[in-house]
Amino acid sequence: MSSDIAAVRRDLAPYGELRVAINLGNPVLAQRDEATGTLGGVSVALANALAQELGVAVKLAAYDAAGKVFAALEDGQWDLAFLAIEPVRAEKIAFSEPYVSIDGTYLVREQSPYQSASDLDAQGHRISVGRGAAYDLYLTRTLQRAELVRGETSASAIDLFYEQGLEAAAGVRQPLERFATSAQGVRVLADNFTQIRQAMAVPKARSIAAAYIQDFISRRVKDGFVANALAESGQHDARVALPKAY
Repeated sequence: MSSDIAAVRRDLAPYGELRVAINLGNPVLAQRDEATGTLGGVSVALANALAQELGVAVKLAAYDAAGKVFAALEDGQWDLAFLAIEPVRAEKIAFSEPYVSIDGTYLVREQSPYQSASDLDAQGHRISVGRGAAYDLYLTRTLQRAELVRGETSASAIDLFYEQGLEAAAGVRQPLERFATSAQGVRVLADNFTQIRQAMAVPKARSIAAAYIQDFISRRVKDGFVANALAESGQHDARVALPKAY
């Protein structure tokens, strides 16, 4: 792709620095070191690589939930974000092609009868979710009978699962499985209710920026950068989503 880098900088980083929203609500993509407070993960690695390629400084802002990242768009608080592709968000955001595909599944009690995600969509069943997360938006569209109970973050959704005696907690497979190995009496279903497609995102009106991040993420997937960044942050089982033309 041949780009006018000066034009890309004006569109993608109009304030002279690349302001990036990092969603810590999905620990597959981003993490904070508890000892130092340093942000890491594939989202951070991609943000730094993009800023370096454009020759601009990067300013990272951490959010504890995807819904809060999306809400911050209204106030113009970021130029670039890392979010799951969702129709509701696409009304205001231009997404790249996905670079990671993540399972959305359920945490249930060990002795519960549920074996498949479809078992949870029944009258009287209550499922906790993180407000505004990709799986909240997906389940809001697709559940026919079960009721959603929303927490402010993905972590608080698990608290609600326990506190209110809910049938399940919805979330990303990897953190749910890590939780299940450290807790007693719970398990994660073997199947998924959706595949969550993670992408880079810019405000809808920024067409030059949108075209550039699409080319950027395609190159970073093909050259192994995304796979290496996932591995370096301990996310060895996350699946890289190959570009359509790859």
